Amino acid sequence: MAPVMRLSHPFTISATIMFCLVFIALLTLHAYSPIVTIPKLSSHTEGGKIPPGYNNNVGHDVSDVYDEVHVAGAVLRANATLLMLSRNSDIDAAVRTVKVLEDRFNRNYRYPWVFLNDQPFTEDFKRRVSILTSGPVYFEKILDEHWYHPKWINETLAQEGRRKMEEDGVIYGGSVSYRNMCRFNSGFFYRQPLLQNYKYYWRVEPGAHFHCDANFDPFAFMQENNKVYGFTITLYEIERTIESLWSTVSNFITEHPEFVSPNSAMDFISDDEGESYNLCHFWSNFEIADMDFWRGPAYTAFFDYLESSGGFYYERWGDAPVHSIAAALFGGTDRIHFFREIGYEHFPATHCPTEEELWRLGRCTCDPTHSFDYEGESCLWRWGSLIGQ
Repeated sequence: MAPVMRLSHPFTISATIMFCLVFIALLTLHAYSPIVTIPKLSSHTEGGKIPPGYNNNVGHDVSDVYDEVHVAGAVLRANATLLMLSRNSDIDAAVRTVKVLEDRFNRNYRYPWVFLNDQPFTEDFKRRVSILTSGPVYFEKILDEHWYHPKWINETLAQEGRRKMEEDGVIYGGSVSYRNMCRFNSGFFYRQPLLQNYKYYWRVEPGAHFHCDANFDPFAFMQENNKVYGFTITLYEIERTIESLWSTVSNFITEHPEFVSPNSAMDFISDDEGESYNLCHFWSNFEIADMDFWRGPAYTAFFDYLESSGGFYYERWGDAPVHSIAAALFGGTDRIHFFREIGYEHFPATHCPTEEELWRLGRCTCDPTHSFDYEGESCLWRWGSLIGQ
């Protein structure tokens, strides 16, 4: 007969009972608890999708947006990236902006960052930025052919245009690099190799400030509502910089009426049914947009047409009016969105949520009474009138 092991010591008995209870508990958890994993962030070719009918606007209605933070431990994501064009000398401004946007938004979503520069990034820039980001971070030098002016530009004519603007006191009137940037942002940023796997982007400027928590995912909102362009500030362009832009646009839409949306926002950018441009545009230093819209046939033909005129260098066409006109004409009213919840500042203008509920929910640091929305240089009243608000 086998000997019987006796557990006579009180401590031994207690320890054995405790071990059994823990083991049973672990088995129970394994059997009944859902297995939750957070996906790795190494691949961005497929964006996350909000489950049908899911809306986590608990107790409040914030522009019908999805307040998607963590659902069962998983991060719901769109195919998107945060995007910053920066010089190495902008490092101090860049890290301040990255830090505040991570704190206010991205630490909950961990979207990747893409940084572009017309020069190679320094190791110091990469080191100081990389420690702040919650998601992957990538750095890329812009292709030379996408940054510098085409060889066919008449430099004598371009130089004369710069001289006259500088004499007239036009901001950046004499700058070649500013023109390079405007042309790049108008028609080439979305062609960079690093951005080919992404659909949506949030343009972030070094030195910009975000005053409110983003308690929802703007990328998911764009995706679920079929939006192509989102903005926070709209204002008038300096007419002296775009004297021939509208005539060029008019010629294009005369040749290609098939690209104009039946629900176009022409009344936002023109007061006389397209005879002239009223100078209203979305301030593009903040924009959340769909790069597939820029990559599409309408915008591709539109940009190529503008490019062939030389207006980016003979005048000083900005990417803001170019993007705004295209979004208004080819995207249409129902595909453009005003992100009223996002408190945003880029000197000298600030958008601050004016609705008390939005301001409180966002824990905003801006003063709603100082929001640019309804100042004399703002075009927001035109947008509100167009969409019936």
